[in-house]
Amino acid sequence: MNTPRDDGPLGQRIRGFQHFGMTVQNMNRAYEFYTEVLGGTEIMRDGDFQGEKIHNTLLLNDEIEAIEKRINPATIGVPDLRGGQQRLDVRFIQFDNMVLELLHYRESGEPEGSGAAWAPAHESRSPAYPRSLHLCFYLRDDIDFNKFIHDLEAESAQRGMTNVRVNRIVAMPTEEGRRNAPLATMSNKISEGRSNGWALIYARGPEGEALEFVQALDPVKQVFASALEKRRQMAGS
Repeated sequence: MNTPRDDGPLGQRIRGFQHFGMTVQNMNRAYEFYTEVLGGTEIMRDGDFQGEKIHNTLLLNDEIEAIEKRINPATIGVPDLRGGQQRLDVRFIQFDNMVLELLHYRESGEPEGSGAAWAPAHESRSPAYPRSLHLCFYLRDDIDFNKFIHDLEAESAQRGMTNVRVNRIVAMPTEEGRRNAPLATMSNKISEGRSNGWALIYARGPEGEALEFVQALDPVKQVFASALEKRRQMAGS
């Protein structure tokens, strides 16, 4: 007798990631980067969210923490959606195998899209900090990774997004040195061990967000493909 899905392991009740969400400082700038530079397509947008229900849905745990510490919730980044002093706008962007949600918390009097963010951006951005997250984009097999990075920075700069910066695989103590590094230093191509065939590089997007770009060629491509097929078989059992 088959076990009812609702009584089975939690992992068998999950289909996978539905989307990755990122809170931004400037909605229009972030939207331009992820649609016009990286080529995503808009799924939908909604906004002006406020009120008791959405406030509690998103922010209750953080509000309780502030109450327990006897501090103003705003000091730990809790906006007042409940009373409508701040509002939330969202836009969903589709990539081939990922959906990205952009979230923008703004003052109620600020215009949608171009209004200033309600809270300042975090200054501590090293990926070594616990809780740090990054968005990872999967490059197609037949493209030149290094040229992609060169073109990404060039197109971003043409749009005034000079803060889009990609790491190099060699040490560079200055921004000028990083910018003028040879094309061959723009991706880390691994050719040994379990990760053989994997290529990667870390970057900063226009909002200061952590980005990763990867390419997975054989043999590591088959490692991921086999793992996915095994999971699909388990979920179907």
